[in-house]
Amino acid sequence: MTDNQRLVIRSDKDLPEVEPLLEQMADALHQRIRQLGLDNIALVGIHSGGVWIAEQLHDRLGLIEPMGTLDISFYRDDYTRVGLNPSVKPSNLPFATESRHIVLVDDVIMSGRTIRAALNELFDYGRPDSVTLVTLLDLPGRELPVQPDITGQKLQLQEGIRIKLSPAPLALTLLEPADV
Repeated sequence: MTDNQRLVIRSDKDLPEVEPLLEQMADALHQRIRQLGLDNIALVGIHSGGVWIAEQLHDRLGLIEPMGTLDISFYRDDYTRVGLNPSVKPSNLPFATESRHIVLVDDVIMSGRTIRAALNELFDYGRPDSVTLVTLLDLPGRELPVQPDITGQKLQLQEGIRIKLSPAPLALTLLEPADV
């Protein structure tokens, strides 16, 4: 599949398996780090699905330093409209972000607004040298000019359908409009 092609999803049986996507993403991230000569890498996952993906990538890359987590609830531009998520978790960056190469990980990119919020919070901690964006899934619907550097799979969903990542083991499921 070329970078511009999207896998069209019509049912749960069309969904890709997460494990091979993680392997592909870890390989691509390792290559990017090597090609760009990046050192001083810090991995940061966005709650909740991005943290699950980041944990897997952290293990596969053999990183020693603990990874960070971001809960971007207070940085969302729509939380006054939709209310604050009742399961807000504290962000945890057990390292300085200043002059670091940050690998920011999320499960799905669609509008780009979650990533914008994550970048705002990340920069409140300090100015990294670079940020590499890694997402498991890339869905159409950008509202902001934000694109992942590495993605597991580009998908096309039917109107009104959403996708959900579940933990332990990581798996994708479709949510019908009544489930959303």
